[in-house]
Amino acid sequence: MRLLAPLALCLLLAACGEGKPLLPADARLPDGGQYHGEVVNGLLQGQGRVDYPNGSWYAGTFKDGQWSGSGEWHGPNGEVYRGEFNQGLFEGQGTLTAGSTTYTGGFKHGKREGEGTLKEPGRSYRGGFANDQYAGAGHLDLDDGSTYQGDFDRGQPNGEGVRTDADGNQFSGHFIDGQLEGHGTFSNGDGDQYIGEFHHGRLEGRGRYETQAGDVWIAQFKGGAPNGPGDLFANDGSHYQGQFVDWHFYGEGQLASADGSLYTGGFVNDAYQGKGTLVLADGSRQVGYWLEGRRVRDEHDHPLPDPLEQGLLAQGSLLEHALARLPNSTPAVELYSLTLGGDGEQSVFMREADYVTDLLASRFGASGGVTLVNHREHLADRPMATRETLAKAVQAIAQRSGPEDLVFIYLTSHGTPEHELVLEQPRLQLGDLSAQDLATLLAPLKDRDKIVVISACYSGGFIEPLKNDRTLVMTASRPDRVSFGCSEEADFTYFGDALFAQALTATDDLQVAFQQASAIVAKREQAENFEPSEPQLWAPKGVLAHWHRLRQQQASDALHDKQPAAGH
Repeated sequence: MRLLAPLALCLLLAACGEGKPLLPADARLPDGGQYHGEVVNGLLQGQGRVDYPNGSWYAGTFKDGQWSGSGEWHGPNGEVYRGEFNQGLFEGQGTLTAGSTTYTGGFKHGKREGEGTLKEPGRSYRGGFANDQYAGAGHLDLDDGSTYQGDFDRGQPNGEGVRTDADGNQFSGHFIDGQLEGHGTFSNGDGDQYIGEFHHGRLEGRGRYETQAGDVWIAQFKGGAPNGPGDLFANDGSHYQGQFVDWHFYGEGQLASADGSLYTGGFVNDAYQGKGTLVLADGSRQVGYWLEGRRVRDEHDHPLPDPLEQGLLAQGSLLEHALARLPNSTPAVELYSLTLGGDGEQSVFMREADYVTDLLASRFGASGGVTLVNHREHLADRPMATRETLAKAVQAIAQRSGPEDLVFIYLTSHGTPEHELVLEQPRLQLGDLSAQDLATLLAPLKDRDKIVVISACYSGGFIEPLKNDRTLVMTASRPDRVSFGCSEEADFTYFGDALFAQALTATDDLQVAFQQASAIVAKREQAENFEPSEPQLWAPKGVLAHWHRLRQQQASDALHDKQPAAGH
């Protein structure tokens, strides 16, 4: 803010020189201004108005030839001040407007001083001022949604305060020239929290970082991430102690895993790499050289067989054995099941596929089932989930089942916005399964009534290609929504848990189970502030009736089995 002294000259009417006659009231002043008002003893006193050649003017109280008391000033560029003056300057309480900037509050010697409110393009501030700048306690709001509340000095956050950015990240502690320095805290909208040291507003120094999921880093931070020595206490019960680079295990360290194993040695990007020793839960030891998480040479530096190659060699017989266990149809209504866990990077999909297979067999009498899963540790002992293995499983079920039978198909994995089910086996490049590809693969079952359930993001996009009078389709989400619950430590996705672990253990009515599962998922998502996934259902009456006949037959068979034999 500029000083107003040039505009508030001492307006003595004898300004042309001592001893010269005073100008009469309502006359032109020596600086060209036109004055209208009172003159007492040769000085402008009391109420009056001065209009200046540059278009500015003042109206209000004069004292000893200067603006003093209450008044109103209009500047040549549209500035307007209404308030108190002293010796020709803004002083006391007033409001100054210049274009789209407005300040209301205290002034001293023509500058903002004391408590006030300043609104200008992009920001608004309320609090203390000194020498025309933010000073003392105040609150700053920016139009991008970020805020700061706390101490100011020289126009910047300086001292104790809390800053919240547009993304909901909150920083609190001691600020220097707008940046958090020294000990402070950080939290974000996801529920993560950090307590520790800061430098230039970034996580820097020793600190503790805890995620909403329960993972805890206690480490040396640099550049906003763990870089250097530290510990990670993961929510699955594992504990890593060693070196970090940008959140990842990198360098020498020790990892005690939740399965009871302990690895000591080198790491690169969270994977065992370099010389190391792995002690399994049963006490057995694996010593040697590791590459991308697998031991490639033993302690004598002899090369070891590649588990990927061994697993690929075993896949043919694994699939053949799984399909051979499918029974042939009987005259009664049979239920065949096919479950698939698509993404082998996370164990939740394998756990969920296995649970559904067991539930369909134990509760719903599935006499024949095939389970296809991808998992980083089960390539050599489980048939993989690929488009080709899925096609062969469908063909086998079509051959073994009869037209009177039902087929229950469950697919769980990550999903893409393009409505593709992710098929991922570490170290292999598998093609994802599109909705149209799935419809084509299911063609051999066109004469079978089917229940197809898909738990994946964007899975609602599978309904249109799959739906027909012989196919009931349930999905975990709308075509344009994500679903939740995919994590390494989880046993179920949200939808899988709600439908199979809860609803279908209480009812065998598919429509009721879907409604109950949808309500469970919605309540859970609301509690966690997630956007609703909105599960979808396509339910042909013929398939529902066929399922009902199956359950009636199973109930009748169970009752018959319980009746005592004749003569007993």
